[in-house]
Amino acid sequence: MITQAQSQLHTVRDLLRFAVSRFNQAGLHFGHGSSSAYDEAAYLILKTLHLPLDQLEPFLDARLIDIERQQVLNILERRITGRIPAAYLTHEAWLGDYSFYVDERVIVPRSFIAGLLQTQLSPWITDPDTISSALDLCTGSGCLAILMAHGFENAHIDAADISTQALEVAHKNVRDYGLEDRIQLIASDLFSALAGKRYDLIISNPPYVNAESMAQLPQEYRHEPQNALASGLDGLDATRIILQQAARYLTGDGWLLVEIGHNREALERAYPQLPFTWLETSAGDEFVFLLRRDQLPA
Repeated sequence: MITQAQSQLHTVRDLLRFAVSRFNQAGLHFGHGSSSAYDEAAYLILKTLHLPLDQLEPFLDARLIDIERQQVLNILERRITGRIPAAYLTHEAWLGDYSFYVDERVIVPRSFIAGLLQTQLSPWITDPDTISSALDLCTGSGCLAILMAHGFENAHIDAADISTQALEVAHKNVRDYGLEDRIQLIASDLFSALAGKRYDLIISNPPYVNAESMAQLPQEYRHEPQNALASGLDGLDATRIILQQAARYLTGDGWLLVEIGHNREALERAYPQLPFTWLETSAGDEFVFLLRRDQLPA
């Protein structure tokens, strides 16, 4: 089919239609930045052709030279046959207006915390300038630490992860944003290497996929580091440790912000005494909770 496509597809419009048809035919899963075959096809074509990602329409009827057509068909074929997430093919992922380098050493960024950081956690944090120390626990690619640095300009930030390979990716992103003087990368199994540290704000997007969901993951997700996804039978193993230990790493008026996927009901059953504040995100109020230090277990 690729050989036939090389001889019969001539324009961006031709390739876009072909890609959407092939993606739908293959039953691809979209959950790493795009929500549909059309959006993902448009992104991969524009990115491969080095065209602006927000300007498809002006180029739809542009004819491609042979090498461009071959490059686009190659990346489409890799997406289909390997079920590789688009972000790993382009080494790029977006959170809002911020772009980050990614590869298979880290999960593809897709955190609801990103949108919350853009509001500087208003109205709970009334003066962002008072946040002088912060922690991004399970930082992965470093994306949330970088967003935190932009949202809280007086904060020095620790970004911790158990994976030294993930920290290599985070180092590249921190360097690319020129934040080496404000973000310190630390190899740590949750809080294990952070003894004596205190933070005004701790955020975490830890592993939270339960065992049943792990067994049913689409193939695209199996390219991601499994230890960044799986968190025990009910998906709460990492969150339990965070709740048990966070108080000793927070300053007196410190805040803890944690993303927990679809585990709100299970978490509230496990901790009926904790007064979770569930923050409104683009998908609802079931995914991210906020607690003050004095609300946490001692």
